[in-house]
Amino acid sequence: MRTTYRAVAAVGTAALALGAGAVLALPASAADGDQAMLSVFHGVPDLTVDVYVNGELTLDDFEPGDMAGPLELAPGTYTVAITAADAADDSDPAIGPVDLPLEAGVNYTAAAHLDAEGTPTATLFTNDTSEIAAGEGRLTVRHVAAAPAVDVLAGDSPVIENLANPDEKVLDLPAGTVSASVAATGTTDPVIGPADVDVAEGTNTIAYAWGSLDDDNLALAVQTVDGMGSAPAGVDAGQTGLAAPDQQTFGPIAVGALFAFVGVLLAACVTMLVKASREHAQTHPRAHRVRSRH
Repeated sequence: MRTTYRAVAAVGTAALALGAGAVLALPASAADGDQAMLSVFHGVPDLTVDVYVNGELTLDDFEPGDMAGPLELAPGTYTVAITAADAADDSDPAIGPVDLPLEAGVNYTAAAHLDAEGTPTATLFTNDTSEIAAGEGRLTVRHVAAAPAVDVLAGDSPVIENLANPDEKVLDLPAGTVSASVAATGTTDPVIGPADVDVAEGTNTIAYAWGSLDDDNLALAVQTVDGMGSAPAGVDAGQTGLAAPDQQTFGPIAVGALFAFVGVLLAACVTMLVKASREHAQTHPRAHRVRSRH
């Protein structure tokens, strides 16, 4: 599930968890029932900021590509202001202040990023922490880059079509190594792959494709949320169970294609951009504790 905000409010939303200061891809666990969990991904290139939460400097010089959190927070409302990196305080914020309510028992990631046209925006995602069947892992793919859509192929057949910014795909996959290829939307000729990737059992692996094709700074960020595994209960490993509303379950061939998308999306986009640029040229001569305010 995702909620997209306009740039002014959205970057404030993304700032809330910055006090955690966690490094990229640090594992998180599902939220306790009486707390909220929030991680933040900064995916706006060339924008370094200071973040104030409830009037306190929470993060100094938060840089693009950084992941903050996970931070366990009491439910309540938090006031966030974002300033220039050299500001003395939050009296003259560039963005906000924004009052942000958080709910108990929910695991969030706020991603500040560019939209498909390259305009700063943000999307607040709700991370799927529902139970994962024994022997399976979860893959969440989030396209938050100013980049074109792609298809993910199993053989010559697309299993994801036209995945575009800021959409996501959530899948429960059999644990193991899988393989697939990626092609430009509407084509079946692979530009990348096939490639092999491991699926981690009982973990939601969340991949963000971010940056800008036009500025040649596309990158890949990975976040993991664990603690969703379940013990075997005599269910046939090949049997498909009910999926959450935003989930789908695929067979082994499709699973390979979907998971490999994490590692190859950016390269595919770059390849497409370079090709398009060449064709065009030929035809036209960015720590204090966070406190809740209830």
